[in-house]
Amino acid sequence: MDFELWWLLPIPAVFFALGWIAARIDIKHLLRESRALPLSYFRGLNFLLNEQPDKAIESFIEVVKVDPQTVDLHFALGSLFRRQGEVDRAIRMHQNLLDRPDLPADKRVTATYELAQDFHRAGLLDRAEELFTKLNGTAYEHAALGHLISIYETEKDWTKAIAATRRMEEIAKQPYFKEIAQYHCELAQAALLRPDYPTSAQALDAALTAYRGCTRATLLAGDGRMQQGAAADAIAAWQKIESQSPAFLALAADRFADAYRKLADPAQGIRVLRAYQSQYPSLDLLNALFSLVLEHEGPDAAAALIKDELARNPTLLGLDRLLEAQLLAAPAERRHDLELVKGLVAQHIKRLGMYKCDHCGFRAKQYYWRCPGCLKWETYSPKRTETPDGYA
Repeated sequence: MDFELWWLLPIPAVFFALGWIAARIDIKHLLRESRALPLSYFRGLNFLLNEQPDKAIESFIEVVKVDPQTVDLHFALGSLFRRQGEVDRAIRMHQNLLDRPDLPADKRVTATYELAQDFHRAGLLDRAEELFTKLNGTAYEHAALGHLISIYETEKDWTKAIAATRRMEEIAKQPYFKEIAQYHCELAQAALLRPDYPTSAQALDAALTAYRGCTRATLLAGDGRMQQGAAADAIAAWQKIESQSPAFLALAADRFADAYRKLADPAQGIRVLRAYQSQYPSLDLLNALFSLVLEHEGPDAAAALIKDELARNPTLLGLDRLLEAQLLAAPAERRHDLELVKGLVAQHIKRLGMYKCDHCGFRAKQYYWRCPGCLKWETYSPKRTETPDGYA
């Protein structure tokens, strides 16, 4: 039988008709669902879009009163309460959901995570930790671990922080070696304060095993040797920083100076610090070097040192040190003017010479291994800067 092409002509019309019927069914379904939702629901969405969370909360509460089965809306409302600082209401909302025996298993897990966040926000860390721990093996485990690590950092429970971060590494498939090394350093520093040198050394070995470039571990290793009276061993430990990250020698500058004083070998200390300042110039290295030179070579040598540094790298701290050296050698009639200028320079230095977080830009007078602003680890540059706020 010959195939006749005119049979194909009705096919597009059939597909069009089927599509039109399906669209009508979808529209009817959508309209039916829309009519089932109270007007307060749409008012609440509108308030959210207009960034009016207080009014949105009032509208959603009306919806929940009308239809208590709206579980997802309960979650949204609880989250709004938490964000608005009404943590008590958020806790009651999520606790009531967990108390419902008919709550599906997946919704129960979500309610547990939301309630744990409420407790964390309220500062009830023990209760938050208990709930976050229950989320192991669920879809919320990764997020829960982030909260748990935050809790352990707040409580300074570094052993638990290490375990949680290692689990985070497994789930996230990304390294957290810097954080783990810092937790071991926290344990080592606490041991040094007791003092418990074997425990401290063990923690520092673990830190360097996790992260060979951990300069904090090297600094603490030298501190431990210095506390035990082994100044030469302390110097040898701190010198390893040069092979890890030379910029961090700035944090060891005063340590070097004190160790060479203890060894009664200031000349060697001056040579070592001069070499470091020549290769890795910093305000802290210059300050420690200036102090040693002033003590053991006199104000003229200290002034000459600062003049050379100012010619190479002009800084207000350098100028302040130059004025200090000149004051010691100046005749009485010149001291008043020099003191006046030094006082003006010192006022400006108070606002400058700060450490800056490379992650959030937070500035501080002292060096932090964990930024107080963004709470990230090892984000501070070890070199102080004299750049004022508002400048790159």
